[in-house]
Amino acid sequence: MNYRHAYHAGNFADVLKHTVLLALIEAMQSKPTPFCVIETHAGSGCYALDGREAGKTGEFKDGISRLLYPDLHGSTAKASSLPPLLRRWLDSILAVPGNEDGLKVYPGSPLQAANAMRAEDSAQLSELHPEEATLLHELFRRDPRIHVHQRDGYEALNGLLPPKEKRGLVLIDPPYEAQEAEYKRIELAVKAAMQRWPTGVYAIWYPIKLRSQVQPFLRWLSRCGAKRVLRAELMVHPDDSPLRLNGSGMVILNAPWKLDDTLREPLQAMARLLSKDRPAEWKLDWLLQEGAEPPAPSPLPPSRLAALRLLASRTPPPPRPSSSAPPSSRAPSARPPSSRTPSSRPTSSGSKSGPPSSSSPSSRPPRKSGPGRPR
Repeated sequence: MNYRHAYHAGNFADVLKHTVLLALIEAMQSKPTPFCVIETHAGSGCYALDGREAGKTGEFKDGISRLLYPDLHGSTAKASSLPPLLRRWLDSILAVPGNEDGLKVYPGSPLQAANAMRAEDSAQLSELHPEEATLLHELFRRDPRIHVHQRDGYEALNGLLPPKEKRGLVLIDPPYEAQEAEYKRIELAVKAAMQRWPTGVYAIWYPIKLRSQVQPFLRWLSRCGAKRVLRAELMVHPDDSPLRLNGSGMVILNAPWKLDDTLREPLQAMARLLSKDRPAEWKLDWLLQEGAEPPAPSPLPPSRLAALRLLASRTPPPPRPSSSAPPSSRAPSARPPSSRTPSSRPTSSGSKSGPPSSSSPSSRPPRKSGPGRPR
């Protein structure tokens, strides 16, 4: 695995993912009983925005920086007017040690979850890459609530579910280095996980480059076995190029009650503040609701319909029958073909194609149909 999140920390996809994560943790905290956060691809847990990796891409400047300093990007919206959920999320980022004099450090999802959790809550973090796992261990070595595992996160779910708290959240946030294969692994892992823990909440982040790459996975979610599935998406570019990250989404299986109401206003603010060359777009809808029928397949997009119409218009018509052939004087027979051999098949004149018979049909005696003769 070659992916390093240090190059992308704090970008617009992180803004969406971590805002949803905070909303989920706050929903869990509405009940006094403890819960567990389980993450399959935890990373190193914290990233320096003034480091070499983040400085090389500068993606955080078009992500979290646009929310913290909207006036620097020509936005008329002020950070003080943000929805409460976004305001709490930004305050938690600035409260991380190292950000006393401004945004220098971006905490990953493990550290953001740990800072939002209560003393009685816990977290199970999996990271396969040795260097990232070492940094993650070092980050939480003094926190007894956090348990770090250097192993494949999908496989770890078999041993971690259900958690002893019987309440909690699974965050699946893989690198998608091979998108089609990654979606298949997610489907298999989630199917097995829900058999072990059907009441758990599962949050899955996914990138959007080409919409066609995401659609099969979204269709699978409508029959994944969850009671309800909520989708939240943010698009800063059209979803028509495989060469860049155009948007991202979060799907939440067994989403907490009224989570859609909690996320609606923050999504609107993200789209307003993260717009660049064109207005950003957002989407918030239910892919599956308890007691509802699975949604019908989405209609083809207009561009696809236009292409199909153009193809149909270029298809040559079937050839017409030759005008020199005489029209048939008889309608085609609806009877099945006879089992008789061609030599005994009657011709159109009533005679047989074989040698002439010595007796005409009218001179033959009538056939008897006694009880011993089959009809």
